[in-house]
Amino acid sequence: MEAAILTLVQQFKEYAGRDGSAATLSRDEFRQLVASQLPNFVETAEPDAAERLMSSLDQNGDGELTFSEFWQLIGKLASKQGGYAA
Repeated sequence: MEAAILTLVQQFKEYAGRDGSAATLSRDEFRQLVASQLPNFVETAEPDAAERLMSSLDQNGDGELTFSEFWQLIGKLASKQGGYAA
């Protein structure tokens, strides 16, 4: 599990800061991360699917995702994958 957590943190850091703050994911960075790293877990076929997903995770509505906000997605995907999602 430690390796998985380190990988998630590393991936967040790799995408965050490409076009702004190194501590958050912009909308474009989030779209890139999801398309590249989660293509089988997150449906992105619809043009605004990533946008809707990001909006649902962006708790403070600032248009960027902190690691804590991003972590919600990881928890939801892990729960769904494990058969724990309602």
